Amino acid sequence: MLKRTPLNQAHREMGAKMVDFGGWDMPLHYGSQIEEHHRVRRAAGMFDVSHMLVVDITGEGARGFLRHLLANDVDKLKEPGKALYSCMLNPRGGVMDDLIVYRRGEGRYRLVVNAATAEKDLAWLYRQRDDRVPELDISPRRDLAMIAVQGPRARDRVWQAIPGSRAASEPLKPFQGTEHGQYFMARTGYTGEDGFEIMLPADHAVALWRGLAALGVAPVGLGARDTLRLEAGMNLYGQDMDEDTSPLESGLAWTVALGDGRDFVGKAALQAAPAVRRLAGLILLDKGVLRSHQKVVTPEGQGEITSGGFSPTLERSIALARLPAATVPGQVVQVQVRDKLLKARIVKYPFVRNGAPCYDEG
Repeated sequence: MLKRTPLNQAHREMGAKMVDFGGWDMPLHYGSQIEEHHRVRRAAGMFDVSHMLVVDITGEGARGFLRHLLANDVDKLKEPGKALYSCMLNPRGGVMDDLIVYRRGEGRYRLVVNAATAEKDLAWLYRQRDDRVPELDISPRRDLAMIAVQGPRARDRVWQAIPGSRAASEPLKPFQGTEHGQYFMARTGYTGEDGFEIMLPADHAVALWRGLAALGVAPVGLGARDTLRLEAGMNLYGQDMDEDTSPLESGLAWTVALGDGRDFVGKAALQAAPAVRRLAGLILLDKGVLRSHQKVVTPEGQGEITSGGFSPTLERSIALARLPAATVPGQVVQVQVRDKLLKARIVKYPFVRNGAPCYDEG
């Protein structure tokens, strides 16, 4: 039986087309995926991301535990509320998951991990806890729901929907969060737009969802969530990275703190295997649609599209592709689409941020 978020019935009442998403019953769209995409870029949309798992890690050993566990360094989080994006690696240097970690206070951290990897991640966390870090509590927060509100009008709509939240959250800079009563509000997201990701008690979720809808915030399903994150150049676990792929070949070298003298799981493997591929953006020049797993032909060797699709904002097809490291932006390559070789240009992503094209052709 499929797992359900606290908002499942609300989705159905709003006319959502529900699908199996990694064992969860989730909304694909509410009528028009393209319209939902544009509502986020132009106004505000809301996403049910309660299938993702919140894990609180607390205790005297929490800081040292996370410094060893994550490729990025939690010591960058100098103040409560600061957030850090990181990969969690296996000993081979492959990506077990990408996640966000928040510092909530001394010895208090919060992780948000992907739904598809949640149980695997939890098991890994428990295995990594040993006698070296006895003062450590790992608590999955299955009592919480999570709603993301994204778009140029998102913050204003959230402030209207949650009494007193403006004073608490308006000072936040991107990648910062704050406690507001029983809510944790973070200025983070997966769309390339401004907004909040809100963690709240599960039994509060329906009221907030309906309150936001009454203010004109559009419900958005998985379909538009994917086109928005692709335009924003944001990786999807299982496509753009996985357990067999290094973050250095997934466009995530900026999330790996190799030079701070700290040891972490997977560091030795990364140092022993320099990247020979890189993640790059593609803009299709011919007619067609770029899709995952299509082969890319370059003078430097063969590559492969990891994520691809039609960009509603740019009105053309775009992709992320893992290519030979020697390829450069501006270069024209060929993509195998069925029985044809179509021309595409390599670009520096992201493709769209804050509603506007921003890619660089080099």
